[in-house]
Amino acid sequence: MDANTGLIRDKVAAERSQEEAAVVPRAIENHGVIGDLATIALVATDGTLDFLCWPDFDSPTIFAALLDPERGGMFQIAPELSDARVTQQYLPDTNVLLTRWMGDKASGELTDFMYVKNSRSDGSSMVVRRFRVTRGSLKVRMSCTPRFEYATRQLSAELEEGAVIWRQANGEVLRLLANVPLAEIDGTVVAEITLQAGEGIDFILDDGDAAEATPEEMEDQTVAFWQNWARQSTYRGRWREMVNRSALALKLMTSRKHGSIVAAATFGLPETPGGSRNWDYRATWIRDASFTVYALMRLGYRDEAMAFNDWIGERASACDAGGRLKVMYAIDGGEVADEISLEHLRGYGGAAPVRVGNRAAEQFQLDIYGELLDSIYLSNKYGHAISHDHWEGAKGCGICLRPLGGS
Repeated sequence: MDANTGLIRDKVAAERSQEEAAVVPRAIENHGVIGDLATIALVATDGTLDFLCWPDFDSPTIFAALLDPERGGMFQIAPELSDARVTQQYLPDTNVLLTRWMGDKASGELTDFMYVKNSRSDGSSMVVRRFRVTRGSLKVRMSCTPRFEYATRQLSAELEEGAVIWRQANGEVLRLLANVPLAEIDGTVVAEITLQAGEGIDFILDDGDAAEATPEEMEDQTVAFWQNWARQSTYRGRWREMVNRSALALKLMTSRKHGSIVAAATFGLPETPGGSRNWDYRATWIRDASFTVYALMRLGYRDEAMAFNDWIGERASACDAGGRLKVMYAIDGGEVADEISLEHLRGYGGAAPVRVGNRAAEQFQLDIYGELLDSIYLSNKYGHAISHDHWEGAKGCGICLRPLGGS
């Protein structure tokens, strides 16, 4: 195939894909999630990664087509297979996602994961996407259109040997590595290749640091990490598969760096179709996190409880003179961002406005003191005792320890 012809066909395919997505939004239930304890990505059953905050849970998005297919940005990998039956599942006891296309004459599978080999507090995020043809011959197309700062900025792509780089004004870099030729057309990076059974292609999205392992090694290490973690569960009941799946989802919400637990990795999704209650849940609610800690501890996961206990102890120690514990905190323990509306985004299924930040951080809710004491009690019972300094801090939140009407 002539190179120029291929680029034109890629461009047409990318434009058609975006046009179709704008007409038929990807339903939230038709997604799987991948993550690395720093952030989370959503992958639709058509092979489109359409939501990712980068590099942290509460960072701006680089892909947000879930909230606006035309403006949000997306990263799509899919075969040209019109008669395919598509399934999506996780590899057993992992957060490694497998999407399969099965046609009459050909089939292929896409493995998606975020590289994680241990619960390290350092290290940058990597999204790894691996497509393999399992039967017959398939033409596979890739289209990557990042949109930075909540889809307010489109950056020029710099093509290098086996890579594309987007450079932000603050010096941060987003890089796409591939083992196939890449081209850039009107802000979209594309690739097209025909593969035979047993052949595959790999794509890695990172921050420009040198990869420390091959895609195969990354996959093996990530699978081993999740399976080793799931194996720690003490639950032996009849619902083991479902309980473990739920625990793996909860684990994805924990911050490896801070020990906090995010309520959700998304923002802007409506409580009701087309509604306006579209809040940003990328923060740590004392109430929600305490419930999560309780669930994980009852399953035998104590490390998460210990990490959260340290985090909440620091928040208690930082209570102001009035004994005021906040309803929620940013993942790093700081202030939750001011609530603003992203008027340029259409919203999931047209639900507007799309909000980031959360004004509820200013509310005063008495029940959070009960959750504070509950988390301390549970940690003391199932994990480790709160430190003296953190207990003194908890007592400093005096309102939760004084009897009603007391002084």
